[in-house]
Amino acid sequence: MPSGGCSTSPPRRDPGVETALLQPPDTIATMDISPKLLSKVSALDPRSAADLLEAMPDAEIADLLTRLHIGHAVEVLEEFEPARRERIAAAVPFGREPLWLVGHTYPEGTVGRLMESPTAVFSPGATVGSVLETLREIVRQRMVIYVFVTESDGRLVGVVAFRELVFAEPETTLGEIMLREPFFLRPDQKFVEAMRQVVKRHFPIYPVCDEAGRLLGVVKGQALFEQQAFEISAQAGSMVGVEKEERLATPWQRSFRFRHPWLLLNMLIAFGAATMVGLFESTLDKLVVLAAFLPVMSGQCSNLGAQALAVTIRGMTLGELRATSPWRVLGKEAWLGLVNGAVSGVLAGLALYFVARTQTDVPPVWLAGAIFVALSLSCMFAGLAGAAIPMLLRRLGADPATASAIFLSTVTDISSMGMFLGLVALLMR
Repeated sequence: MPSGGCSTSPPRRDPGVETALLQPPDTIATMDISPKLLSKVSALDPRSAADLLEAMPDAEIADLLTRLHIGHAVEVLEEFEPARRERIAAAVPFGREPLWLVGHTYPEGTVGRLMESPTAVFSPGATVGSVLETLREIVRQRMVIYVFVTESDGRLVGVVAFRELVFAEPETTLGEIMLREPFFLRPDQKFVEAMRQVVKRHFPIYPVCDEAGRLLGVVKGQALFEQQAFEISAQAGSMVGVEKEERLATPWQRSFRFRHPWLLLNMLIAFGAATMVGLFESTLDKLVVLAAFLPVMSGQCSNLGAQALAVTIRGMTLGELRATSPWRVLGKEAWLGLVNGAVSGVLAGLALYFVARTQTDVPPVWLAGAIFVALSLSCMFAGLAGAAIPMLLRRLGADPATASAIFLSTVTDISSMGMFLGLVALLMR
């Protein structure tokens, strides 16, 4: 299997780590955490969860965090002050897989934030009999799927499935039956990149190693897929200014602080569309019938731009944009916009022609031509903007989905209304 590397140094291991990793969980004293509290913390956004836990003793917080989804635990931990994090780290129950404590040192959206301690780590010279004896108590309390084989310096050299141990001779060494050069992930890999690598490798657990191949931890396949599913589900909200952290259980005061700034921005830039209509107030006064077609222009262009936006963001998420020229994507969306706009323009032109015959002195065929040209060009521009906005946001270092729908709707409103009213104003001169 292929291997990989990373640019992150592994955390130091003290001499007792290997013993801790093999400690049966039920031999460790745990606290009585209320299921209701655990459920509430799981449903809250990280900041609200941290506020709820703030007054609790450090040991209780540490014990509760070990019971959460590891990705959520890391996000909650980050909301505490650095000094409090250290105290929580010191209070983690012995052997309770404390690698989530170092997850906050890895960038957001990377595999390192989901790492857990491996259940069993042995040397290549360990015999099957001794390994089974060591694991005898552990398998009564937790599932052991793989045994990880490492050299003295921590390099991962092989993996043995637990079922292979059961059928092997007791005197056989792990080095004889292990799968060599096993596949592993890197802690600095983005979730999307990791998902592309594991999509054809349906393993329940994936080892995580550094650039030298040293075993740092493991990632459960379920946790990886759940986290990626959450990241994807958050994109829809990000496009309209909803923060990724907001949940259904988030208090309304915090939801208000999350959403309102984007609503203010939307209102501010929407004044641009209102200003554009105001510039042609005299034209609308003479041709009131045009007002009925402005929502048609705006709605059609906004919807077409949103289609291009959704396809582009999905392509970025799946990594498809890497294999395609951005200019080709922009050209395709502009052409699709032009073709769709032309078809819509014909229908809108026919409607305006019949409506305007009895309501204006301006030749209705001219008005029909104006809306055809305006809708065709505006839809072309909307498709171009829908693809360009997320690309520009990513180039600026922002999340491509962040409030992209807000920016897009403003751009399409201004361009479509301005182009339509501007062409009509020229016809009336």
